[in-house]
Amino acid sequence: MLFLRSALFNLVFYVSSAVICIAVTPAFILPRGVIVFCMRAWSRWTMWLLRVIAGTRYELRGLENLPEEPALIASKHQSMWDTIIYAAILNDPAIVLKKELLYIPYYGWYSIKAQMVPVDRASGASALRNLIRHAKNALAQNRHLVIFPEGTRAAPGSRNPYKPGVAGLYSQLGIACVPVALNSGLYWPRRKFLRKPGTIVLEFLPPIPPGMNRKAFMAELEGRIEPATDKLLAEAGFSG
Repeated sequence: MLFLRSALFNLVFYVSSAVICIAVTPAFILPRGVIVFCMRAWSRWTMWLLRVIAGTRYELRGLENLPEEPALIASKHQSMWDTIIYAAILNDPAIVLKKELLYIPYYGWYSIKAQMVPVDRASGASALRNLIRHAKNALAQNRHLVIFPEGTRAAPGSRNPYKPGVAGLYSQLGIACVPVALNSGLYWPRRKFLRKPGTIVLEFLPPIPPGMNRKAFMAELEGRIEPATDKLLAEAGFSG
């Protein structure tokens, strides 16, 4: 049954996503807000498919830690789910993503139109300058800035080194950073076919106020995200 439900979800998800992408093509000539609306609708559609077909729900915790003013949201990254959920639960977030993703047909085009924040890791020092420039534009639009500090997905129970980009944004933008813990990799595993039933928990942790030096900030950020993530994994029965 798990295999059949996963197969049905994947089929409906990928086929419907392709249809939606093509159907929304005329929105490229319309204001940016139309694309933002469509992306949010697609994200919520995906969450609905997960719940109805795969039996995978989600729970948000710590919403009181999410400030109304723009903040830097630094999220643990375990699954493709993480890249979808923020458009569903936040109002027009600016998500930091690899520049290479902009070259993917439709996905990249929509990301450009929605004014997501690209980072070119091969550009050296200029990469941070461009990242800061795009991030400041997003803040001027009153948007939360979402970044995955590890830069890539880490399987449950493991972690990748935190990249310096998150510290650069924190120090240059002068805004609070909200760490995020989650356990999505248990239910939508990276590079796996199965979609497992259960409840994904995403938890917004207390904000880190602006003004810390880089080294202290990075230690504080990782020191909050990783133990909170381990706690969510243990709560879901993961033993490593």
